[in-house]
Amino acid sequence: MSKHAIVLTSALFTCVLAAAVAANISITDPNIVYILDQANAADSARGRLAATKGTSADVKQFGRLMSGEHHALRAEGAQLAKKLGVTQQAPPDDKSVSQARTEMAKLKAMPGGKSWDKNYIDYAVNYHQGILQGAGGLLDAAHNQQLKDLLKESGAVVQKHLDLAKTIQQKLGS
Repeated sequence: MSKHAIVLTSALFTCVLAAAVAANISITDPNIVYILDQANAADSARGRLAATKGTSADVKQFGRLMSGEHHALRAEGAQLAKKLGVTQQAPPDDKSVSQARTEMAKLKAMPGGKSWDKNYIDYAVNYHQGILQGAGGLLDAAHNQQLKDLLKESGAVVQKHLDLAKTIQQKLGS
């Protein structure tokens, strides 16, 4: 996966928000629940892949962490949505599902080894940076305080993941 592709796909989170603002479309709480769910589902799936396909112990452990913590965040979001009676809804022209499938296919197609580990960690760094860049806009758009609290909690977890991914990236020589 090229650096250019990594940067483009990691910006998904901010692109959805930017596109909505440019088109004067309000991001609703159901949109935010959807965005959170898709981001957590994709990161959890990539983490499961890294836990099995990764070759360095750090990458495998990071993958297990991603899988577990993003799965838990996804479950927490689903529980909150149910409690609030919110049904997730994709923002207009959302491409997150197809982009996540494309990203996963690229990772699956790459041969395992040090290069795979480096590509995965580089992607994780850029993806988590993109999420954090878009989180402020989502926080501003959220109407429900409990959803805002979940966004803040998620942001803290994502920051922790970013910091760890950067540490691993340095160890891998990126």
